[in-house]
Amino acid sequence: MRDYDTSVAFLGQWGRFQLMVFFMLCSTILPNGMGSFSLVFVTDTPRHRCLVPEVNLSQDWREAVIPMEEVNGELERSQCRRYRLDVVRNLSDMGLVPVRDVNLSSLDQEDCMDGWSYSSEHYQSTVVSEFDLVCSESWKQPLTSTVFFLGILVGSFFSGVLSDRFGRKPVLFATLAVQAVFNLALIASPSWEVLCVLFFCSGLGNVSNYISCYVLGTEILTGNARVVYASMAVCVAWALGYMMLPLVAYFLRSWKDLTVAITVPALLYIPLWWILPESPMWLLSQGRVAEAETIMRRAAKMNRVEAPEKIFADYLIYANTPEAKSAQRYTFIDLLSTRSILATTVILCFVWFTMSICYYGLSLNTSRLHSDPYISCFLSAVVEVPAYSSACLAMRFLPRRVAVALVFLVVALSLFFIQLVPQSVLEVAVALEMLGKFAATAGTSLLYAFTAELYPTGLRNTASGTCVMVSRTGSCIAPFLLQLNVYFKYLSYVTFGSLAMMSAFVMLFLPESFRRPLPETIQQMHKRKSVTCSCITRRKTSNCVTVLESQL
Repeated sequence: MRDYDTSVAFLGQWGRFQLMVFFMLCSTILPNGMGSFSLVFVTDTPRHRCLVPEVNLSQDWREAVIPMEEVNGELERSQCRRYRLDVVRNLSDMGLVPVRDVNLSSLDQEDCMDGWSYSSEHYQSTVVSEFDLVCSESWKQPLTSTVFFLGILVGSFFSGVLSDRFGRKPVLFATLAVQAVFNLALIASPSWEVLCVLFFCSGLGNVSNYISCYVLGTEILTGNARVVYASMAVCVAWALGYMMLPLVAYFLRSWKDLTVAITVPALLYIPLWWILPESPMWLLSQGRVAEAETIMRRAAKMNRVEAPEKIFADYLIYANTPEAKSAQRYTFIDLLSTRSILATTVILCFVWFTMSICYYGLSLNTSRLHSDPYISCFLSAVVEVPAYSSACLAMRFLPRRVAVALVFLVVALSLFFIQLVPQSVLEVAVALEMLGKFAATAGTSLLYAFTAELYPTGLRNTASGTCVMVSRTGSCIAPFLLQLNVYFKYLSYVTFGSLAMMSAFVMLFLPESFRRPLPETIQQMHKRKSVTCSCITRRKTSNCVTVLESQL
């Protein structure tokens, strides 16, 4: 049976059909890039202090009613305490002046009984100011983000299973709809609890849309078009959406306005349902050869080339065999079915987990580069564009295992070297951290392509979804690993670097997929070999020569 790429080679690689699919799929990624990190602004905590109601207080007492406290070695107004308002009111009525007539340290303090007033320096409102997620309720702020990432985690797995079962195209548009509907519902949340439920549901469609779009393009496109799409195009589209986020957030300082602004563009993609085709490779894996040929004939017409009389004739014969019928029922269990597939799955899950920890850990840490959250977000996003371009070049010229292993080595070495930078040249430490972020971003792009190339058609989306699901546990753990700096300033960097070094080593045990056709069955996947040790190969060769010489 001919492989898929050979069967559709008559279309070429960059015809009108491929360009249409290429740019339409990339456009669906833009809102996804904006929504993925919108939590940076939506759930940010503005500066705040206890609200002082309109009571009869002198100007001196109104300024002194909030006590001073030491934060990171500096004196600041307390965000969660105030002097007892009834005592302050009496002292004001008596005409006493704070500090001069009254020792403020002797006054009793109380919690913010009347709520809080929030700074409008950066935001008009956020989820934190909307539901007062500060002080004793501050634990709810990070939990809000965690719930969103849990939704992404669950959606990453189930979208892959559903996509392998019902097709790439239906799941792509279903996840777009889920993300849009629940994002719009967020602005009507009556309570924090309802908000969390809606955030979870929104997370279900967030990265699920990305995965379905990625696999759909990977299976439709071939050759260099597939390489450019898989290694750079969707990633750059995501980064462009990411870079647009701080610009939109700068002009829309209310979290509700921002949520609507990043959600409404999803409605523009409704007409694409009647334009974008289903994955022919998926249709072939389901035995729906006639539908796949119809799509290819339409593509040939768009590209103005002549299609052969039977495009997938051998597929039609193969689809009726018992081997093909059994191959059409791949499930998650098939990822664990044999020792080689199990080893591949476990190694990929580990390297995905490590890459996610490094990527999100460094992304969250770069927010401290500048006091302005909009500039910080933009800096974190802009470094991704050259990273994805580098990933595209690596995909074209380097074997997959070598490319990903080198990326992990760059991440590890850059983080290890940060410890050697003196305090007087912090710019070098920032440059090394950005180099680590650059490498982690490029590695994420390479891993998406590598994972898709290792598994057969019926398992490809399930495997991608499973790996991304495991990686999401890393994104949830990364903020906690950053807190290791409390015990040792560079402990989080050492942890990230050690995991990256381990991942660089285990990458060598995966099969190679560079310049090889995509596997369409588990049997074809088994034919791929992992790395072999050159010294062992030489030893076996010398032994054979010795045996032959002895026989002679």
